[in-house]
Amino acid sequence: MIEISAALELIARHVRPLAAESIPLERAVGRVLAAAIASEVDSPPHDKSLMDGFAVRAADTATTGVDLEVIETVLAGQIARKTLRPGTACRVMTGAPIPPGADAVVMLEQTTVMTQSAEEARVRVDVAVGPGKHIMRRGESMRAGEIVLPAGTVIRPYHLGVLAEVGAATVRVTQRPSVAILATGDELVAVEQRPGPAQIRNSNGPLLAAQARRIASDVRDLGIARDDYQSLRERIAVGLESDLLILTGGVSAGLADLVPRVLLDCGVRQVFHKVSIKPGKPIWFGIVDRGSASTQKLIFGLPGNPVSTLVCFEVFVVGACQVLAGQPSPVRSHSYGILLRDHAVRGDRPTYWPVRLIWQTSGQTGVEPLPWRGSSDLRCLADADALAFFPSRETPYSVGEIVPLLTLAEY
Repeated sequence: MIEISAALELIARHVRPLAAESIPLERAVGRVLAAAIASEVDSPPHDKSLMDGFAVRAADTATTGVDLEVIETVLAGQIARKTLRPGTACRVMTGAPIPPGADAVVMLEQTTVMTQSAEEARVRVDVAVGPGKHIMRRGESMRAGEIVLPAGTVIRPYHLGVLAEVGAATVRVTQRPSVAILATGDELVAVEQRPGPAQIRNSNGPLLAAQARRIASDVRDLGIARDDYQSLRERIAVGLESDLLILTGGVSAGLADLVPRVLLDCGVRQVFHKVSIKPGKPIWFGIVDRGSASTQKLIFGLPGNPVSTLVCFEVFVVGACQVLAGQPSPVRSHSYGILLRDHAVRGDRPTYWPVRLIWQTSGQTGVEPLPWRGSSDLRCLADADALAFFPSRETPYSVGEIVPLLTLAEY
């Protein structure tokens, strides 16, 4: 049995990103850039006004109350036709190019229009204006050739604006993994069936499929394999067509726990079996690696109890999927909260405990451990917002202690 950190290190050592593909910009949110994006333009492409107002010569407006002749009006998208000379101004709108000869902009609210007719327009500047006021210089945001998003960036909605500005109508991203899910056990029946004596419905299959859809390109639910060598081998062979195969059940030490042996007979190499974690100790991890990303397969054998399944998926599988999809390293939404009541953790293994999060008026996140009855208590998860991490220790945890949190996905 190995520690959690050692298991994560072994997973990282055996996972590499999948191949890249090109996709339209509008489909890129959540994907990982396979190649850096450089700007093909200066932004802004010209010195531009940051305000509606008047472009002026700062030398003319060193004092207040200066009266200037308005020689032109320039809107965003237009180019000035005239050059400012001493004693003149140009009316500009936000985003408009700064006309030649101007080196400052005075806000409209800080001026008084004196006359405005077909023959003459004049404006009084009511404040002193220094050089560069309310002007954004060409290339101040980014320069042509500058890297704006490096490879490995997870594309967020706000990145799409940057990508659109630099002309990235299509982007190179790492493919997302395909995932197959196989539940095992003679006791399982499909969700739509009524369980008979000693039977239970297959809750792990739908749970894992929902979790996997957040991070996979394609999720195949292979249904239920019986605790029978031939049944397992046939279903596992189908599952190995995907980039990642997740099995649940059959990995412990019972008489019917055949999964590790069948996986080995299918050409899967075991990397580790059993981790010091609660729940989830029997977790199994192996690979099929024929030398290229396109033939690499990752296989996780998760314990059959549903809370164990969820914990192992969140702690071990999510990070592997992220690396497959191109992230340089796994990124999880770890945070911290303050315990709202005393809590004792039994045993010698670090524990992920289902908790409810309660916002405190102090601004802290309050952590309320739920009345969890063990790895088969799926009902408790319906009330959970996160998993609190409690390293094993002899003394109870006390109110006010800070504990790490692994936040559960909301959808």
